[in-house]
Amino acid sequence: MKGKPLLPVLKTKKRYVVFEIVSDSLVEVKKAFYVIKDQYKKLFGIYGLGISGLMKTRIYDKNKKKSILKVNNKYLNELKTTLAFIKKIDDKDVILKTNYVSGILKKAKLHLQ
Repeated sequence: MKGKPLLPVLKTKKRYVVFEIVSDSLVEVKKAFYVIKDQYKKLFGIYGLGISGLMKTRIYDKNKKKSILKVNNKYLNELKTTLAFIKKIDDKDVILKTNYVSGILKKAKLHLQ
């Protein structure tokens, strides 16, 4: 038995953020996401992390230097702040740079290469 589908007004709007890992050595995207999630939790708390809807996608470039994150549109600035605060991943100096923000995953994929 299926219920009624959710009305578009009630759905949360999302943004796809293409970010780049600038580092001398190779850093895994999976580890980078866990560091981003942990830093977000430190800055905005568990509640902030929950309502932001921060999720990783399985999409990344061949060199594993760029990837895509999904976040609620109201918490985009908080995510950008979190990326700016991260300086190290696995004792390697890194800079996480936001390259592109889109509301459509297909457009975000175009900016991944």
